[in-house]
Amino acid sequence: MSIFRHAVFHTTVNDLHHLPPINAEIAFVGRSNAGKSSALNTLTDHNRLAFVSKTPGRTQHINYFALKNGCFLADLPGYGFAEVPESVRRHWVELLGEYLKTRASLVGLFLIMDSRHPLKELDCQMLDCAAFRSLPVHILLSKADKLSKNEQIKTLSAVRKKLHAWQDKTPVSVQIFSSLKKIGLEECESVAEKWLQAYSQ
Repeated sequence: MSIFRHAVFHTTVNDLHHLPPINAEIAFVGRSNAGKSSALNTLTDHNRLAFVSKTPGRTQHINYFALKNGCFLADLPGYGFAEVPESVRRHWVELLGEYLKTRASLVGLFLIMDSRHPLKELDCQMLDCAAFRSLPVHILLSKADKLSKNEQIKTLSAVRKKLHAWQDKTPVSVQIFSSLKKIGLEECESVAEKWLQAYSQ
Protein backbone atom coordinates (compact mmCIF):
# COMPACT_ATOMS: atom_id res chain seq x y z
CA MET A 1 0.00 0.00 0.00
CA SER A 2 1.20 3.52 -0.80
CA ILE A 3 2.74 5.42 2.10
CA PHE A 4 0.60 8.40 1.03
CA ARG A 5 -2.72 6.60 1.52
CA HIS A 6 -4.80 7.50 4.58
CA ALA A 7 -2.98 10.80 5.17
CA VAL A 8 -4.96 13.00 7.54
CA PHE A 9 -4.86 16.71 8.29
CA HIS A 10 -2.66 17.50 11.29
CA THR A 11 -2.25 21.26 11.66
CA THR A 12 -1.76 24.53 9.80
CA VAL A 13 0.78 27.22 10.68
CA ASN A 14 1.56 30.72 9.48
CA ASP A 15 4.65 31.30 11.61
CA LEU A 16 7.86 29.28 11.85
CA HIS A 17 7.67 29.42 15.64
CA HIS A 18 4.55 27.25 15.50
CA LEU A 19 5.95 24.44 13.32
CA PRO A 20 5.12 21.07 14.91
CA PRO A 21 7.95 19.05 16.52
CA ILE A 22 8.20 15.98 14.27
CA ASN A 23 10.86 13.54 13.08
CA ALA A 24 10.57 13.71 9.31
CA GLU A 25 8.56 15.51 6.65
CA ILE A 26 8.41 15.84 2.89
CA ALA A 27 7.38 19.25 1.55
CA PHE A 28 5.35 19.95 -1.58
CA VAL A 29 6.02 23.27 -3.27
CA GLY A 30 5.46 24.90 -6.65
CA ARG A 31 4.09 27.87 -8.52
CA SER A 32 0.58 28.89 -7.54
CA ASN A 33 -0.93 27.40 -10.71
CA ALA A 34 1.30 24.33 -11.14
CA GLY A 35 -1.17 21.77 -9.77
CA LYS A 36 0.38 21.21 -6.34
CA SER A 37 -2.88 20.63 -4.47
CA SER A 38 -4.16 18.28 -7.17
CA ALA A 39 -0.92 16.27 -6.96
CA LEU A 40 -1.28 15.95 -3.18
CA ASN A 41 -4.90 14.85 -3.46
CA THR A 42 -4.09 12.27 -6.13
CA LEU A 43 -1.12 10.80 -4.26
CA THR A 44 -3.08 10.51 -1.02
CA ASP A 45 -6.20 9.24 -2.83
CA HIS A 46 -8.24 11.94 -1.12
CA ASN A 47 -10.30 14.34 -3.23
CA ARG A 48 -10.18 17.28 -0.83
CA LEU A 49 -7.18 16.74 1.44
CA ALA A 50 -5.54 19.82 -0.10
CA PHE A 51 -7.82 22.60 -1.32
CA VAL A 52 -7.96 22.86 -5.12
CA SER A 53 -9.00 26.17 -6.65
CA LYS A 54 -9.00 27.82 -10.04
CA THR A 55 -7.71 30.90 -8.23
CA PRO A 56 -3.92 30.64 -7.68
CA GLY A 57 -2.60 31.30 -4.21
CA ARG A 58 -5.27 29.69 -2.04
CA THR A 59 -2.69 27.83 0.10
CA GLN A 60 -1.56 30.69 2.35
CA HIS A 61 -0.14 28.68 5.26
CA ILE A 62 1.98 25.57 5.74
CA ASN A 63 -0.49 22.70 6.06
CA TYR A 64 0.65 19.45 7.66
CA PHE A 65 -0.75 16.00 6.95
CA ALA A 66 0.13 12.95 9.04
CA LEU A 67 1.05 9.62 7.44
CA LYS A 68 0.45 6.18 8.93
CA ASN A 69 4.21 5.63 9.34
CA GLY A 70 4.56 8.58 11.72
CA CYS A 71 6.04 10.96 9.14
CA PHE A 72 4.37 14.02 7.62
CA LEU A 73 3.66 15.87 4.38
CA ALA A 74 3.93 19.65 4.37
CA ASP A 75 1.93 21.61 1.80
CA LEU A 76 3.77 24.91 1.33
CA PRO A 77 2.30 28.19 -0.01
CA GLY A 78 2.46 28.47 -3.78
CA TYR A 79 4.83 31.06 -5.18
CA GLY A 80 4.60 33.31 -8.21
CA PHE A 81 1.30 34.73 -9.44
CA ALA A 82 -1.38 34.98 -6.78
CA GLU A 83 -4.21 37.45 -6.26
CA VAL A 84 -3.11 38.52 -2.80
CA PRO A 85 -1.90 41.80 -1.25
CA GLU A 86 1.81 42.55 -1.59
CA SER A 87 2.27 42.34 2.19
CA VAL A 88 0.95 38.76 2.16
CA ARG A 89 3.17 37.88 -0.81
CA ARG A 90 6.26 39.13 1.05
CA HIS A 91 5.29 37.08 4.08
CA TRP A 92 5.05 33.95 1.90
CA VAL A 93 8.51 34.55 0.45
CA GLU A 94 10.05 34.99 3.89
CA LEU A 95 8.18 32.00 5.30
CA LEU A 96 9.22 29.72 2.44
CA GLY A 97 12.84 30.81 2.45
CA GLU A 98 13.37 30.41 6.18
CA TYR A 99 11.49 27.11 6.27
CA LEU A 100 13.57 25.58 3.49
CA LYS A 101 16.85 26.79 4.95
CA THR A 102 16.25 25.91 8.59
CA ARG A 103 13.68 23.11 8.96
CA ALA A 104 15.79 20.24 10.38
CA SER A 105 13.10 17.56 9.94
CA LEU A 106 12.75 18.25 6.20
CA VAL A 107 14.12 15.22 4.32
CA GLY A 108 13.07 16.00 0.76
CA LEU A 109 11.22 18.41 -1.51
CA PHE A 110 8.66 17.59 -4.18
CA LEU A 111 8.79 20.50 -6.60
CA ILE A 112 5.73 20.67 -8.86
CA MET A 113 6.08 22.38 -12.24
CA ASP A 114 3.57 22.66 -15.06
CA SER A 115 5.06 20.40 -17.75
CA ARG A 116 4.20 23.01 -20.38
CA HIS A 117 6.19 25.71 -18.55
CA PRO A 118 9.01 24.06 -16.54
CA LEU A 119 12.00 25.66 -14.82
CA LYS A 120 10.75 29.22 -14.62
CA GLU A 121 12.88 31.73 -12.71
CA LEU A 122 11.20 31.09 -9.36
CA ASP A 123 11.51 27.32 -9.85
CA CYS A 124 15.25 27.77 -10.36
CA GLN A 125 15.44 29.89 -7.22
CA MET A 126 13.73 27.08 -5.33
CA LEU A 127 16.36 24.65 -6.61
CA ASP A 128 19.09 27.07 -5.52
CA CYS A 129 17.54 27.18 -2.06
CA ALA A 130 17.48 23.37 -1.82
CA ALA A 131 21.06 23.14 -3.06
CA PHE A 132 22.12 25.55 -0.29
CA ARG A 133 21.58 22.75 2.24
CA SER A 134 21.97 19.74 -0.10
CA LEU A 135 18.28 18.91 0.21
CA PRO A 136 17.05 16.18 -2.19
CA VAL A 137 14.53 17.42 -4.76
CA HIS A 138 12.17 15.40 -6.94
CA ILE A 139 10.40 17.37 -9.68
CA LEU A 140 6.90 16.45 -10.81
CA LEU A 141 6.21 17.72 -14.31
CA SER A 142 2.47 18.06 -13.75
CA LYS A 143 -0.47 18.27 -16.16
CA ALA A 144 1.35 15.88 -18.49
CA ASP A 145 -2.01 14.77 -19.89
CA LYS A 146 -2.08 18.09 -21.77
CA LEU A 147 1.01 16.99 -23.76
CA SER A 148 1.33 14.28 -26.38
CA LYS A 149 3.55 11.30 -25.57
CA ASN A 150 6.26 12.69 -27.82
CA GLU A 151 6.04 16.11 -26.14
CA GLN A 152 6.32 14.44 -22.73
CA ILE A 153 9.52 12.68 -23.78
CA LYS A 154 11.04 15.86 -25.21
CA THR A 155 10.13 17.93 -22.15
CA LEU A 156 11.52 15.35 -19.72
CA SER A 157 14.78 15.16 -21.68
CA ALA A 158 15.14 18.94 -21.86
CA VAL A 159 14.54 19.39 -18.12
CA ARG A 160 17.01 16.62 -17.24
CA LYS A 161 19.73 18.37 -19.24
CA LYS A 162 19.12 21.67 -17.48
CA LEU A 163 19.23 20.02 -14.05
CA HIS A 164 22.96 19.34 -14.42
CA ALA A 165 23.51 22.84 -13.03
CA TRP A 166 22.25 21.66 -9.62
CA GLN A 167 23.08 17.96 -9.52
CA ASP A 168 26.65 18.50 -8.33
CA LYS A 169 25.23 20.25 -5.24
CA THR A 170 22.22 18.14 -4.29
CA PRO A 171 20.31 15.05 -5.53
CA VAL A 172 17.76 16.21 -8.12
CA SER A 173 15.45 13.93 -10.11
CA VAL A 174 12.45 14.50 -12.36
CA GLN A 175 9.44 12.63 -13.71
CA ILE A 176 6.29 13.07 -15.77
CA PHE A 177 3.13 13.37 -13.67
CA SER A 178 -0.60 13.78 -14.21
CA SER A 179 -3.19 14.04 -11.46
CA LEU A 180 -6.04 13.68 -13.94
CA LYS A 181 -4.72 10.51 -15.61
CA LYS A 182 -2.86 9.25 -12.52
CA ILE A 183 0.42 9.09 -14.42
CA GLY A 184 3.63 8.68 -12.40
CA LEU A 185 2.19 7.80 -9.00
CA GLU A 186 4.37 4.73 -8.37
CA GLU A 187 7.59 6.54 -9.24
CA CYS A 188 6.70 9.38 -6.89
CA GLU A 189 5.84 6.95 -4.09
CA SER A 190 9.15 5.13 -4.55
CA VAL A 191 11.10 8.36 -4.10
CA ALA A 192 9.17 9.25 -0.95
CA GLU A 193 9.66 5.80 0.54
CA LYS A 194 13.41 6.04 -0.01
CA TRP A 195 13.59 9.45 1.67
CA LEU A 196 11.52 8.39 4.67
CA GLN A 197 12.86 4.87 5.14
CA ALA A 198 15.45 5.90 7.70
CA TYR A 199 12.96 8.00 9.64
CA SER A 200 9.84 5.82 9.76
CA GLN A 201 8.66 4.92 13.23
